Amino acid sequence: MSNATTGEPDRGRFWRHPIRRLQRRFRQWFESRLPLTDSVTLTQRSVYILPTGPGLMLGATLLLLLVASINYQLNLGYMLTFLLAGTAMVGMLVCHGTLRGVSLHLALPSPVFAGTSALMEVQLQSQRRSTRHGIGLAVMGSGHWAWCNVPAQGVCTLQVAFQPARRGLHRVPTLTAETRYPLGTFRVWTVWRPAAQVLVYPTPEVSAPPLPLASAHAGDGPATQSSVAGDFDGVRAYRRGDPLKMVVWKKLAKADELVSRDSVHALGVELWLDQRETGLSHPERQLSRLCAWVLQADRLALDYGLRLAGLDIPPASGEAQKKRCLQALALNR
Repeated sequence: MSNATTGEPDRGRFWRHPIRRLQRRFRQWFESRLPLTDSVTLTQRSVYILPTGPGLMLGATLLLLLVASINYQLNLGYMLTFLLAGTAMVGMLVCHGTLRGVSLHLALPSPVFAGTSALMEVQLQSQRRSTRHGIGLAVMGSGHWAWCNVPAQGVCTLQVAFQPARRGLHRVPTLTAETRYPLGTFRVWTVWRPAAQVLVYPTPEVSAPPLPLASAHAGDGPATQSSVAGDFDGVRAYRRGDPLKMVVWKKLAKADELVSRDSVHALGVELWLDQRETGLSHPERQLSRLCAWVLQADRLALDYGLRLAGLDIPPASGEAQKKRCLQALALNR
């Protein structure tokens, strides 16, 4: 970050938080060494273990008990100390074995709109003949954990979310899985860097203006523009006597609203959503308005095309057309 008055880098910021900076750099270096993969099986080499705070306290207590037992020659003290120490050692082995051998599989995340959370679905699979208890999964550094018990020779599914900062194609963030089962005296964890990417559409403009006017096909006579009462000049409310072929059945299925195609629209007008006709100057706001128009046209089951700088998507309708247009808006530069 630069200094607001001199424009020079704020070098004092490093010294105000040196440990945090070093931790972030070490984490970036460590993550860069991990392979990108959407499926991973945890092995001895990819699972790490350290004592927790309660585990360190237990160790200090055992040391104190041992010194006291030696000093006062207490046989019961020896027995209690070695019993607790043996239990902690068994707990360490069980804790390590709970995570070791688990297979993680990431499903391809669905596209989202900017400003909303992307949901990642991860399957945890175990081949062991006993249940693995208390396994958590989270985006690394987020602190928001999802927990489950993986059944014996079975699969469980966890969902974790993250919010992309802006539109575009983003790599899924690094994930971490951990367990502290059974005693909570040791923490066993792993770090996983998925290879999947998530597509982020622009944020649809709130209260966007109505769709632009449709124009007649080239060669259908003089160029005209139509305007009919209603949400859009291509459709209107159903009137008694309208032929069934004029009814927009997709609209009825999606919104339980009976509308008919307008006669002007039926004569062959085209709806183009043009970046130059949004009436806005900021590129991101233009894309947000186009995004809102695409969704609106799709809700009305209209044929529409999209014009961006250097890209024309011909008019069509349906889910494929909506995805094609939203993808073009997401990747527009």
